[in-house]
Amino acid sequence: QVQLAESGGGLVQAGGSLRLSCAASGRTFSNHHMGWFRQAPGKEREFVGVIRWLGGNTYYADSVKGRFTISRDNAKNTVYLQMNSLKPEDTAVYYCAASLYYSGSSDSNYDYWGQGTQVTVSS
Repeated sequence: QVQLAESGGGLVQAGGSLRLSCAASGRTFSNHHMGWFRQAPGKEREFVGVIRWLGGNTYYADSVKGRFTISRDNAKNTVYLQMNSLKPEDTAVYYCAASLYYSGSSDSNYDYWGQGTQVTVSS
Protein backbone atom coordinates (compact mmCIF):
# COMPACT_ATOMS: atom_id res chain seq x y z
CA GLN A 1 0.00 0.00 0.00
CA VAL A 2 1.03 3.56 -0.73
CA GLN A 3 -0.74 6.37 1.08
CA LEU A 4 -0.79 9.74 -0.64
CA ALA A 5 -1.67 13.15 0.75
CA GLU A 6 -1.84 16.32 -1.33
CA SER A 7 -1.39 19.81 0.04
CA GLY A 8 -0.77 23.32 -1.19
CA GLY A 9 -4.06 24.12 -2.86
CA GLY A 10 -5.82 27.42 -2.43
CA LEU A 11 -7.19 30.52 -4.08
CA VAL A 12 -4.99 32.43 -6.51
CA GLN A 13 -5.54 35.13 -9.09
CA ALA A 14 -5.15 34.43 -12.76
CA GLY A 15 -1.50 34.65 -13.75
CA GLY A 16 -0.35 33.55 -10.33
CA SER A 17 1.44 30.43 -9.16
CA LEU A 18 0.92 27.58 -6.73
CA ARG A 19 3.00 24.57 -5.78
CA LEU A 20 1.19 21.42 -4.82
CA SER A 21 2.86 18.68 -2.83
CA CYS A 22 2.03 15.01 -2.61
CA ALA A 23 3.55 13.19 0.33
CA ALA A 24 3.76 9.42 0.13
CA SER A 25 4.04 6.84 2.85
CA GLY A 26 3.86 3.08 3.03
CA ARG A 27 5.53 1.00 0.37
CA THR A 28 8.60 2.15 -1.47
CA PHE A 29 7.79 5.40 -3.17
CA SER A 30 10.84 5.79 -5.34
CA ASN A 31 9.93 2.99 -7.75
CA HIS A 32 6.43 4.28 -8.47
CA HIS A 33 5.41 6.44 -11.38
CA MET A 34 3.58 9.48 -10.01
CA GLY A 35 0.76 11.15 -11.87
CA TRP A 36 -1.24 14.31 -11.34
CA PHE A 37 -4.89 14.57 -12.32
CA ARG A 38 -7.59 17.15 -11.85
CA GLN A 39 -11.34 17.25 -11.81
CA ALA A 40 -13.41 20.36 -12.32
CA PRO A 41 -17.05 20.55 -11.23
CA GLY A 42 -19.30 18.68 -13.64
CA LYS A 43 -16.36 17.32 -15.62
CA GLU A 44 -14.51 14.06 -15.77
CA ARG A 45 -11.15 13.68 -14.14
CA GLU A 46 -8.38 14.56 -16.55
CA PHE A 47 -4.68 13.86 -16.82
CA VAL A 48 -2.30 16.70 -15.96
CA GLY A 49 1.09 15.03 -16.09
CA VAL A 50 3.30 12.23 -14.86
CA ILE A 51 6.84 11.71 -13.68
CA ARG A 52 8.44 8.33 -14.15
CA TRP A 53 10.33 6.71 -11.34
CA LEU A 54 13.34 5.79 -13.45
CA GLY A 55 15.09 8.76 -14.94
CA GLY A 56 12.48 11.24 -13.81
CA ASN A 57 11.08 11.78 -17.30
CA THR A 58 7.97 13.92 -17.34
CA TYR A 59 4.99 14.14 -19.67
CA TYR A 60 2.21 16.70 -19.65
CA ALA A 61 -1.22 17.31 -21.05
CA ASP A 62 -1.20 19.89 -23.83
CA SER A 63 -3.38 22.18 -21.74
CA VAL A 64 -0.65 22.63 -19.10
CA LYS A 65 2.53 22.12 -21.10
CA GLY A 66 4.94 24.97 -20.57
CA ARG A 67 3.10 26.21 -17.47
CA PHE A 68 3.20 23.23 -15.08
CA THR A 69 6.24 21.29 -13.90
CA ILE A 70 6.34 18.01 -12.02
CA SER A 71 9.31 17.06 -9.89
CA ARG A 72 10.01 14.53 -7.19
CA ASP A 73 12.24 14.23 -4.17
CA ASN A 74 12.60 10.54 -3.39
CA ALA A 75 14.50 11.25 -0.19
CA LYS A 76 11.44 13.11 1.09
CA ASN A 77 8.91 10.74 -0.51
CA THR A 78 7.30 13.76 -2.12
CA VAL A 79 6.26 14.77 -5.60
CA TYR A 80 5.51 18.36 -6.56
CA LEU A 81 3.37 20.11 -9.11
CA GLN A 82 4.55 23.65 -9.78
CA MET A 83 1.81 25.59 -11.51
CA ASN A 84 2.60 28.92 -13.13
CA SER A 85 0.56 31.32 -15.26
CA LEU A 86 -2.61 29.91 -13.80
CA LYS A 87 -5.88 30.39 -15.64
CA PRO A 88 -9.47 30.23 -14.39
CA GLU A 89 -9.90 27.02 -16.37
CA ASP A 90 -7.26 25.40 -14.15
CA THR A 91 -9.75 25.52 -11.29
CA ALA A 92 -10.27 21.95 -10.08
CA VAL A 93 -9.55 19.44 -7.37
CA TYR A 94 -6.05 18.16 -7.99
CA TYR A 95 -5.10 14.58 -7.20
CA CYS A 96 -1.83 12.73 -7.17
CA ALA A 97 -1.72 9.06 -8.03
CA ALA A 98 0.86 6.29 -7.98
CA SER A 99 1.46 3.26 -10.13
CA LEU A 100 4.17 0.65 -9.99
CA TYR A 101 3.95 -0.23 -13.68
CA TYR A 102 1.93 2.41 -15.52
CA SER A 103 2.97 5.92 -16.49
CA GLY A 104 0.31 7.01 -18.93
CA SER A 105 -2.69 9.28 -18.92
CA SER A 106 -5.46 6.83 -18.05
CA ASP A 107 -6.56 7.31 -14.47
CA SER A 108 -7.98 3.79 -14.24
CA ASN A 109 -4.49 2.33 -14.39
CA TYR A 110 -3.21 4.07 -11.28
CA ASP A 111 -3.33 2.06 -8.09
CA TYR A 112 -3.18 4.63 -5.31
CA TRP A 113 -4.79 8.04 -4.94
CA GLY A 114 -4.69 10.95 -2.59
CA GLN A 115 -7.76 12.74 -1.28
CA GLY A 116 -7.26 15.78 -3.50
CA THR A 117 -6.63 19.46 -2.91
CA GLN A 118 -8.74 22.31 -4.24
CA VAL A 119 -7.21 24.90 -6.55
CA THR A 120 -9.31 27.92 -7.42
CA VAL A 121 -8.12 30.51 -9.91
CA SER A 122 -10.03 33.78 -9.96
CA SER A 123 -10.23 35.99 -13.03
